Amino acid sequence: MTSDLLLDVRDLKVHFSAKRVGLFGPRRTVHAVDGVSLSITRGATLGLVGESGSGKTTTAQAIMRLVPATSGFIDLDGQSFLELDAAALIQARRKIQMIFQDPYSSLNPRRRAGAIVREPMDRMNIRRAEERDDRVAELFQVVGLRPEQRILFPHQFSGGQRQRIGIARALATEPKLLVCDEPVSALDVAIQAQVLNLMRRLQSQLGLSMLFISHDLGVVRHVCQDIAVMYLGRIVEQADRVSLFRRPLHPYTSALISSVPSARIGSEPRQKRIKLEGDPPSPIDLPPGCSFAGRCPYAVDRCRRDRPELKMLPSGRRVACHLVDADERPPDQARLSTQAG
Repeated sequence: MTSDLLLDVRDLKVHFSAKRVGLFGPRRTVHAVDGVSLSITRGATLGLVGESGSGKTTTAQAIMRLVPATSGFIDLDGQSFLELDAAALIQARRKIQMIFQDPYSSLNPRRRAGAIVREPMDRMNIRRAEERDDRVAELFQVVGLRPEQRILFPHQFSGGQRQRIGIARALATEPKLLVCDEPVSALDVAIQAQVLNLMRRLQSQLGLSMLFISHDLGVVRHVCQDIAVMYLGRIVEQADRVSLFRRPLHPYTSALISSVPSARIGSEPRQKRIKLEGDPPSPIDLPPGCSFAGRCPYAVDRCRRDRPELKMLPSGRRVACHLVDADERPPDQARLSTQAG
């Protein structure tokens, strides 16, 4: 019996060595990803959001094994992905493919578009050799390009068309999971909508699962069923789309949503803008306690002393905040209730 769970990531960490301070200074460590756990069911889309530098892309690269994980566990469709040797990894990568952020730099400028899309099939020995060109022509049609455009070079396409080539290349291995790293951020707004609609249509037709990484909450709201919010290498909140946007629990999530008018759900009034003071702490010298405490307007002594764990709430939401209890009230409402009592 096949499990509904396609991707299961537990306590994933990616740490990098930083330069010493001075000739005899101690070795320092960058905590780029610091204990991320997430899961994706078959046919679902999980959004991963946060500020630049929060660790979203590094998390995706570690899941893809494009950067080495320091520790953790990744199960992809029943396989322990981090334990695969080189030969097994090549075959396992048929199940997981990546769509990159920049359609200009992610395509080889010296190869024709058809050869770019065909390359994964050649490398992984997918289909018979004489069938691959026909499959490339089919993929061009699937993503909205003409089969005769296979002979063109990347510079002869627009940005949106190049991203369609990247999508076709990702689909060439017939994957089960697409990791989409800011796939529309480099495109004009009108082209963004076209590419997003294409991805949603392909997901429905092919039964794909997606890990969708973006800093644009307006885009994530339209694409993802569930959303995880990252801050400084950790997930601080995860919930279904409607619950997260209507009633964010973590103060950082509230601040993110308040800054995006298009992130409102339905006819609900726009949330008052929350302006965060200060900058995130360095991922090299992480402070004790909650890494958001220095910018949080509700922080108490416990927040600066004890690191909050990502806990499961009765509704199924997850949040890493000492000030959110089982009653699932945001810190501002909990404080008002305490003062009234």
